[in-house]
Amino acid sequence: MERLIRGYREFRKKRWPQERANYLELADKGQKPEYLLIACSDSRSDPATIFNARPGEFFVVRNVAAAVPPHSADHGLFGTRAAIAYAVIALKVRNIVVMGHAQCGGVAAALNPETAAGIPFVNEWVSLLAPAVDKVRAHTHGDDEATNAERETVKLSVSRLLEYPFIAERMAAGTLKVDGARFGIADGILELLDQKTGEFEPVKVRNGWFS
Repeated sequence: MERLIRGYREFRKKRWPQERANYLELADKGQKPEYLLIACSDSRSDPATIFNARPGEFFVVRNVAAAVPPHSADHGLFGTRAAIAYAVIALKVRNIVVMGHAQCGGVAAALNPETAAGIPFVNEWVSLLAPAVDKVRAHTHGDDEATNAERETVKLSVSRLLEYPFIAERMAAGTLKVDGARFGIADGILELLDQKTGEFEPVKVRNGWFS
């Protein structure tokens, strides 16, 4: 708790004065984020940090492996689905982004359940990723399996979002977009999913070059 208090004091000293007017407006008028970010709980892939967000810009759902349950799931798994529904229907976000990341422990557990042995609930949750894992294993051999699985799970979550009726309805009306991305922990590179080709392409920075 001491670390948190130190951080809070630093926030009050440095960022609060800059953001105070914004916080007051958010308190008075409520939140109106345009983006729903579905990201992994991993401490290394914080969407607000990666996308340099201000308070109130993102509605964020974080869970193991940024997994989106099927809309038709009839037991449990309500937390993520409830947050998605609230963001789309009540907050009227205009863009949903599923962001996976490199070295994802949840994807590793989906590939090898033994890595999560003895940890309650994890293997049950990552079983949601089974279709992505099966697809990767049918087409991948060697060291690329984990990377390909991380990308494939993003594609799976994006495809499941498109099956939510209230999302499909808004996409057809042109008021909502759904995108996928993967963040590289070691290199800081963000890849975006091209839904037409199924490929991930890195975002260019600094005149097209990474540094």
